[in-house]
Amino acid sequence: MTAPVPAVVTTEWIAARLGAPAIRVVDGSWYLPGTGRDAATEYSAGHIPGAVFFDMDASSDPDTRLPHMLPAADRFAERMASLGLRDTDHIVVYDGSGQNLSAPRVWWMFRAFGHGRVSVLDGGIGKWRSEHRPIEQGIVTLPRGSFTARLNREAVRDLASVRANIDRAVEQLVDTRSAGRFAGVEPEPRPGLRGGHVPGSVNLPFSDLVGPDGTMLPPAALRGRLVEAGIDLSRPVVATCGSGTSACALVLSLHLIGHTQTAVYDGAWAEWGGQSDTPIESDIT
Repeated sequence: MTAPVPAVVTTEWIAARLGAPAIRVVDGSWYLPGTGRDAATEYSAGHIPGAVFFDMDASSDPDTRLPHMLPAADRFAERMASLGLRDTDHIVVYDGSGQNLSAPRVWWMFRAFGHGRVSVLDGGIGKWRSEHRPIEQGIVTLPRGSFTARLNREAVRDLASVRANIDRAVEQLVDTRSAGRFAGVEPEPRPGLRGGHVPGSVNLPFSDLVGPDGTMLPPAALRGRLVEAGIDLSRPVVATCGSGTSACALVLSLHLIGHTQTAVYDGAWAEWGGQSDTPIESDIT
């Protein structure tokens, strides 16, 4: 049996293994609307040598108005094979946010589709650059891979299940948007969405899970931050955010401290806040 891989690896770890046949580096960068950053352009201008560009939009479900929804398993498998990824690869994902915005989402997607050999590069390309490590320009094209995907439906929650859980409270819903968006006093980056949060949910911004250099907080500090936010680590957690992306930083953090009873509300606030009949709470009177 293949040994499990670490959920997070260091820049030193990947630098020593660049070019190894079983290691594939993936640029999983994505940025919120309105930031003025374009992940594909930044990738082409400079990436870790050998890295392929995941492209969050191209790797998500094209048949829904909601952003970044999981695609069908066969579509995901085809997309990953077209990138040159294989079932045997140890995939290392990074992003350029400096806050673990999107790399954990890519990590979670691979795991949700049954590929457990995936890690997040701690500190992302920002830490890599700060250490003056090599950068490659252009677009990496690999020979077609062979990739299998089977969705673990226990990893995902939909609107109906989140709505039902408001009264049952079997699972804790944790929202990783900023405190202002959670409270409804800061505008949403996507038009047409109401402000606020799902009743009964708690807030822990994803940016609070990393240090100033963009690396993950140590496990003890992570545990303290989670408990301080009001999360009961003995109970299941459903992570949510704006579009199901930054929520996965919470799933990764919980995984690192041994809490694996987690799922992601994939529709997230883009779905909940865009409905006319979903209940919301906010700080606006």
